[in-house]
Amino acid sequence: MYQIKPLEFSERSLQEYVALFSVCFPKAKKYDIQYLRWLYCENPWGYASGFDMWDGNKLAAHYACIPFQTLVGGSVVNTLLSLNTATHPAYQGKGFFTKLAEQTFQTAMTQGYDCVFGVANANSTPGFIRKLGFQLVEPLRAMVGVGRNHTVAMPSQANLQFLTNWTSAALKWRCNNPANPVSHSGSTDIVQFHANCMGKLLCAYAELPLHVIDSPLAAAERNPSILRLYLGLFPTGLSGNRYYANIPMRLRPSPLNFIYRSLSGRIPRLNEGEISLSFLDFDAY
Repeated sequence: MYQIKPLEFSERSLQEYVALFSVCFPKAKKYDIQYLRWLYCENPWGYASGFDMWDGNKLAAHYACIPFQTLVGGSVVNTLLSLNTATHPAYQGKGFFTKLAEQTFQTAMTQGYDCVFGVANANSTPGFIRKLGFQLVEPLRAMVGVGRNHTVAMPSQANLQFLTNWTSAALKWRCNNPANPVSHSGSTDIVQFHANCMGKLLCAYAELPLHVIDSPLAAAERNPSILRLYLGLFPTGLSGNRYYANIPMRLRPSPLNFIYRSLSGRIPRLNEGEISLSFLDFDAY
């Protein structure tokens, strides 16, 4: 008899999730109990939201989102980032993911969440659109650049419809990812963020205007690679820095898409070209 239950956060429950991820994603090394405790329990915006499917005492499927605070249509709202989904191979094809996701979103509506967003690869995007009513807003940009002092783009909030409302507490938590810590360095007007994505050869890169952070961040602990990967979105009209070049679609292992679903109905759809997103806003690195 299958039973849907809310996520649990005890050490035993987290270990159940680790065991499921190890079966579903044997090549993924980040899914240990320390990482899940950080991701699900230590986020200053709140504990993870989601549901599990149980077959007796066996965990058959798992779906989890994490809370974010986001500026959507100019208003600060509570949102969910769709993140972890896993179905044990013995239970695949039974539609468990769709059932768990819908239960998560229906519950989130009663809790005052405005919307849910995510970054999906080419394989998973159609399922989110057809089965769960997500909007495919636009594909992510992927750019490679050089240099330690050159920015990609500096969008203002005035020409944006969607961006994360980062606080210093949330950034500190994000930078403390135990699977891949994020370093940062500041200047007179921006803070630059870096995370390893190919050892020491290449670093993922993002930046935020200094004025949006409500208190100072600690100094960076290491110098980033001179070769940078920018993976995200910035508004139409900001083409980026001349030191960055677009990676052609044919050379990307799995092109990524920004997806969105309104829960409140306040902003039913987002406009392409009015989104600010970087690797900080999802679990790329």
